[in-house]
Amino acid sequence: MKLRCIHVLAIVATALLTGCASVREVQSTVQSYSTLGALPAPPTYRLEVLPSQREAQTHFAAIESQAQQALGRVGLQRDDSRASLIVQIGADARYARDYAAWPYYDRWGGPRWGWGLGYGRGWGMGFGGSFMFDGPPLEYYRAVSIVMRNATTQQIVYETSAQRQDVWTDDPAIFGILFDAALTGFPNPPKGSRVVRTTIGPVQQGGAPAQQPAQAAPAAQAAPATPAPAR
Repeated sequence: MKLRCIHVLAIVATALLTGCASVREVQSTVQSYSTLGALPAPPTYRLEVLPSQREAQTHFAAIESQAQQALGRVGLQRDDSRASLIVQIGADARYARDYAAWPYYDRWGGPRWGWGLGYGRGWGMGFGGSFMFDGPPLEYYRAVSIVMRNATTQQIVYETSAQRQDVWTDDPAIFGILFDAALTGFPNPPKGSRVVRTTIGPVQQGGAPAQQPAQAAPAAQAAPATPAPAR
């Protein structure tokens, strides 16, 4: 029995190492609205920082930097003195448990248990007994938004958002990925909700994952969230 447990743990450890080194695909749900026909001339913007963001500048600075990098990749440059656009950015981070997709929970008989590699939605692993399967894993919700206004008329000319919920999260990287996804198709994005897929390669030297260009596809209808059952 002891040898069997050691063998099982070895398999799990190998799978974890393989998963960490493998390529991952990040799927984001994106919605964009635009009245822009082309890049503004000059293609410059001023970043408008909200008071709440200034208050949390120590933590928000990294998110702001990733947003500016994403804006630069679609041809926009920050120039507060001669801006054509005024840009506001937002970010949200929460977590939840998806009981509807949890295969081990029985609302009538209580939690079930078992072990396996890969369960539910997204990238991840489950292993253990009842102490680990009394509820679904935490799913991390991350979202970003960008609003652009014409600097002269103050009219909103571009609005976009991207969100993702999964058991895998990496805050130093995920917000940058979401900003890139939110800006796919800029300045003429597809109409309606769509799914944007971004391929993330193995972690490179220095700790940053290699990132492939995002690809967009129409979004499927999302199922409503299921609240946790009362105990």
